[in-house]
Amino acid sequence: MIDTAKIELKAGKGGNGAVAFRREKYEPSGGPSGGDGGDGGSIYLVADPNSTTLSDFRYKKSYKAQNGGDGLSKNRFGRKGDDLYLKVPLGTIVREETSGKIIKDLKESNQVFLIAKGGKGGKGNARYKNSVRQAPRFAQNGEKGQEISVSLELKMLADVGLVGLPNVGKSTLISVISKARPKIANYHFTTLDPNLGVVSLDNERSFVVADIPGLIEGASEGVGLGHDFLKHIERCRILLHIIDISGHEGRDPIKDYELIKKELKDYNEKLDQKIEIIALNKKDLDYNDNAKEFKKAYPDKLVYEISAATTTGIKELIDKISEILSKTKIEDSILDEKVEEDYLEEFYNQKEEMDLNFSKEDGYYLVSGKRIDNLLERVNFEDYDSRMFFETRLNEMKVFDSLRELGIQDGDLIRIGDIEFEYYR
Repeated sequence: MIDTAKIELKAGKGGNGAVAFRREKYEPSGGPSGGDGGDGGSIYLVADPNSTTLSDFRYKKSYKAQNGGDGLSKNRFGRKGDDLYLKVPLGTIVREETSGKIIKDLKESNQVFLIAKGGKGGKGNARYKNSVRQAPRFAQNGEKGQEISVSLELKMLADVGLVGLPNVGKSTLISVISKARPKIANYHFTTLDPNLGVVSLDNERSFVVADIPGLIEGASEGVGLGHDFLKHIERCRILLHIIDISGHEGRDPIKDYELIKKELKDYNEKLDQKIEIIALNKKDLDYNDNAKEFKKAYPDKLVYEISAATTTGIKELIDKISEILSKTKIEDSILDEKVEEDYLEEFYNQKEEMDLNFSKEDGYYLVSGKRIDNLLERVNFEDYDSRMFFETRLNEMKVFDSLRELGIQDGDLIRIGDIEFEYYR
């Protein structure tokens, strides 16, 4: 099962505004008629309850939404770029790749999350007409779409999580109580993938069971595939401990139980607070009456004696599970992740830093910053009106005031982006 993935997301760029003039018959004066560009498409993540793996993201790592269309003549707007919706399994955690911070926990069915917003379309030249500038020959380019690299991590959402050592009968049990068909054999090692099964009691009652591959000593410290499996247990409402009560091959059921309890607690202390049911499996092979000793050791535990192979005690067990689930709220049993609610907004605001920077280097006075970059995208330096617009905006942004404070004199050179010109007051 693929339960982690790293992907790069890029929202669509906004379309460029158009430079156009009316050319209709009987309209000798013409006039600007360039339309605005369309907004770029955004990217959304959708929590899909029918998906159980991140395998769709195993080979394709980069996703891009559609760009907006450019503006057209006759004040026609460009087409909006199509939004991109990516389906991920219910229970997927979204982390910003560089910082590792959790920006979303998709734990609600069909939950939709906007993760990258498309760029705004640029304004056409019709937008820049005024009483002084009657025929602007410039338009605004569309904004870039937001970009982000994220890690997706699936923590399986299930009502019941089966836990226990390898070869205690978890796979057999889930195959008996549901339609899941895991590989079953007398393994001395753990299987490699969790299995999900739906247990249907009748038309109105059902629940989801997750067979968590067998844990081993040291799993909480990452021994074997410990962390890969333990993370899925955090999302289960009930933990069903499967114990091999037969004592086969010299195993001690009590020590086995204590080992698993320790690993769970070492991984996350809150796991010890979850509702717990113990199923003493292989009752048909309990020739030494180990079940009696186990119950004596844990008189306050909810214990059922079963045999997954012969289905003995299975009905009573699933009826009890159904009863407990009907009395518990999902939100009370799922361990929540710490989500950095404001991080995504801060992340994108960093990309939109609007401060201007002034410096002097190699005989040039340099001006840079996002506001300047946006302005340069809107200017056609071959057009006189556009150049005048550029100079007016520099004055409004107090660029020349700041340069004078820096010591600029008449005849000194200014560099803004790729543009160079002399300063005269």
